[in-house]
Amino acid sequence: MSRERLLVPDYRVADIELAEFGNREIALAEQEMPALMALRRRYAAAQPLAGARIVGCIHMTVQTAVLIRTLQALGAQVRWSSCNIFSTQDHAAAAIARDGTPVFAWKGETEAEYHWCIEQSLKLPTGELWPANSLLDDGGDLSLMVHERFAELLPAIHGVSEETTTGVHRLHDMLREGRLQIPALDVNASVTKSKNDNRYGCRHSLNDAIKRATDMLLSGKRALVFGYGDVGKGSTQSLRQEGMIVRVVEIDPICAMQACMDGFEVVSPYRGGRNTGLLEDIDKSLVGSTDLVVTCTGNTEVCDSAVLQTLKRGAVVCNIGHFAHEIDTAFLRENWPWQEVKEQVDQVFRREARGD
Repeated sequence: MSRERLLVPDYRVADIELAEFGNREIALAEQEMPALMALRRRYAAAQPLAGARIVGCIHMTVQTAVLIRTLQALGAQVRWSSCNIFSTQDHAAAAIARDGTPVFAWKGETEAEYHWCIEQSLKLPTGELWPANSLLDDGGDLSLMVHERFAELLPAIHGVSEETTTGVHRLHDMLREGRLQIPALDVNASVTKSKNDNRYGCRHSLNDAIKRATDMLLSGKRALVFGYGDVGKGSTQSLRQEGMIVRVVEIDPICAMQACMDGFEVVSPYRGGRNTGLLEDIDKSLVGSTDLVVTCTGNTEVCDSAVLQTLKRGAVVCNIGHFAHEIDTAFLRENWPWQEVKEQVDQVFRREARGD
């Protein structure tokens, strides 16, 4: 083996020089994460995770950096990638890479780069597979890759923990089809995840993200939120506290009842609540007066082509679910021109005269 190959760095981040900035922000995050810091203080000497070889595929943020360092403080070896092409905080990734932790993540990855990063988290610089024995996943892509491409790792893997609803659904599908070969832990079902992170995390972040992306005044405008699960509950609260008029689309009768009892009008973008997918069946008075659409169902194309064709001119459409396929972006790209406004914000023109 050549000396050059041995010297290949076992990480890829946007800019390793951001590490100092990342460390400052990680220090601030540690103050907001007392449970993890308490675990370090209580168990670091005992090294309960000694021998654990963990591959993680979770948003590479400063908060995740606190988790990674906690796992290492308790004795684990860790390799990491991000579960989303846009969520990485480059300074956090740089700080973890500077620690000597193999991390493959940067903001704005392509789909191909995203899957490459997950693959590198499973491999050593020599190209050999790293003998992982635990997986931490968010969305199911890591679990899927191991099962489909690196099945030789499965006998040594004790199990996978899955963080989000979408990933749990994918694992259930694999289980029903007889393809799931390792134990799986549904972290999303824990009360502190579903009733805390899903609800209050979304309440905290959705309005902030929309305002940063659009500079739009939300007060007095009309929002249509698809889904009233835990994420939907937090999202509607986030918009209502901004002064928006919020309506909810929900097919589950219990969740619909909760939305109603929480003071939200439960509606359907289709007349009579019958989702036909046909443009002529859209409730044009409802959809045509909507300023903001938020999808948070974990389902596919809930904001479909008929809805997109009917929306008010200048309406903002966004997704707070794990995957962007809740919005029929394929229809948007095939039929209308796009113009990038800034990173992660695009303007779509439905008419040649660029006012719609």
